[in-house]
Amino acid sequence: MPRVLLAFAVMFAVYQASEGLQTVIAPSSAIGPALMAVALLLAWPLGRWLGWRGYDAFGLDLHPRSLALLGSGMILAALAFLASRSMGAAIGAYGPSPSQDVSATALMVGAALLTTFVPSVAEDILTRGFLLKAWPVCRSGWIYVPVTALLYTANHIWRLDWGISEQVRLFCLGLAYGAAAWRWRSLWAAVALHWGWNLSNVLVDQWIPTDTLQIDAARYVSAGVNVAILAIILLVPKLGYRGGPDEHIRS
Repeated sequence: MPRVLLAFAVMFAVYQASEGLQTVIAPSSAIGPALMAVALLLAWPLGRWLGWRGYDAFGLDLHPRSLALLGSGMILAALAFLASRSMGAAIGAYGPSPSQDVSATALMVGAALLTTFVPSVAEDILTRGFLLKAWPVCRSGWIYVPVTALLYTANHIWRLDWGISEQVRLFCLGLAYGAAAWRWRSLWAAVALHWGWNLSNVLVDQWIPTDTLQIDAARYVSAGVNVAILAIILLVPKLGYRGGPDEHIRS
């Protein structure tokens, strides 16, 4: 346990330094995104130090079916995000933006893929991966899912002053992501939803510019849609996927 806690502390410190720079201290600095990449890269030697095959320590296996899990989850997240924006627009939470920049170059899409993937995976390792495999103290999904949702919410320490609607939104996202990771015993299931949601946010804002007119309403719509994702996760079959804490290979 001491090694796991120390590994978590090291990655947490680097991750939060990156978040603080990007959110509050120096949003335009390249140091913040660079530190986020460092946090993700650090996870591999930390996983080795814990006695695993690097990222396997957090449920990021290289099983061939992980790709199918990733793809299907990203599609679900994208559809859910579009539904969230549509419902938000219907109740007046979003409105058309005067911005006319709707360019969608291959370079922009590639940058969006990278800049949303790195923080999504890094945060999933911190808030779900450690408890999924490296330190599986939550032996039941009924414990793992809410605990990791709380950890995910608390991990956004630079947003604690954003109001209760943001904390509710984060917790509901955390429930969906945590349930996916537990259901398929793979962090890729959570990454798929997390990355898919964040990527959709960037691309939709680029292609269909909108302004948020009612921030609390928009957040509650997002929370509700993710509760719906949670229900879908609990109802769909596992598609034969096998993985998780009890099927690891240590080196």
